[in-house]
Formats: sequence, C-alpha cells, structure tokens
Amino acid sequence: MTGLRPLIAADAPAVRRVYGGASVAFLGRGAMSGPEAVEYVARARKWGEADPVVRYVLGVEAGGDLVGVVKLGRRPGWHGRVSYVLREDQWGRGHATAAVRMLVSFAFGAGGFVSLGARHHPDNPASGRVLAKAGFTRSGRAGGMVEYLLVASS
Repeated sequence: MTGLRPLIAADAPAVRRVYGGASVAFLGRGAMSGPEAVEYVARARKWGEADPVVRYVLGVEAGGDLVGVVKLGRRPGWHGRVSYVLREDQWGRGHATAAVRMLVSFAFGAGGFVSLGARHHPDNPASGRVLAKAGFTRSGRAGGMVEYLLVASS
C-alpha cells in the first residue's frame, strides 16, 4: 500500500537513495549527497510548517519504506505545480501513480487549488503515463519539456 507523509529528519538517508542513480537522469541534477539530503529534508520540513504553506514536500511510503518524494508548489491564483521522483528499484509498481493521485486529491480538496500543472522530460515517457493515469492532460511543450494540466471539476 502506498501512502504519503511529511518527511522527518531521519528520512535523509532514504531521500538520498531516492535522489540517486537513474532516478535523477531527467531531473537536471546529479545524485544527492548525504549533506544535501539532510539540508533538503530540513528545508522541506520548514516549508511544511510555514503559514501559508507555499510548497508541500511529502515522502512516498510503501510497506514502511520511503521510496519517493512528491511535491506540490503553490503558484499565484491557487494554481499548483506537481512533481515527483521515485527510487528506481520501485519503478513499475504503481507507487508514483498512487502518490500523484493522492496529491491531486489533497490539492483539489483541503489544499484549495483550482488547477495543477506538471511536466516531464520528453525522453521519459513513463512519467507522462503516470500523469495521464492521475488525470492530467498533455497541454504542449515549453522549455524542452512536455507540459500537462489538470483542472479541478466544479
């Protein structure tokens, strides 16, 4: 079963594993170092404690193991941007789709968002399939990336 939860300080080693190997191939960054992971988790916790929250960063948990991270950033006008990364040994198990669906549900419910955008690298079609399964519609290309949109139903 896949679930979402806030990151805690003890998650830094797991976050480092998530942001390593093939998982970062299309993120425009290299693997995360140990100190970077500690700093990232601390920033994520700070963002989550802000009022109002500008960026939600949640761990994706499967069977008690932190296997990924999903993010929801707030844009002007109650619009949001969704992103996610999953540890490569967990690809193809449905965790990314489940996590994005949960994040969308939160965004359009308690989060109060009216629309969400997302994007992926064109050489990463699996990420596009995750977005499509979560209800996003491909909306074009921008900055070399494939763009998606999802609008809350009335």
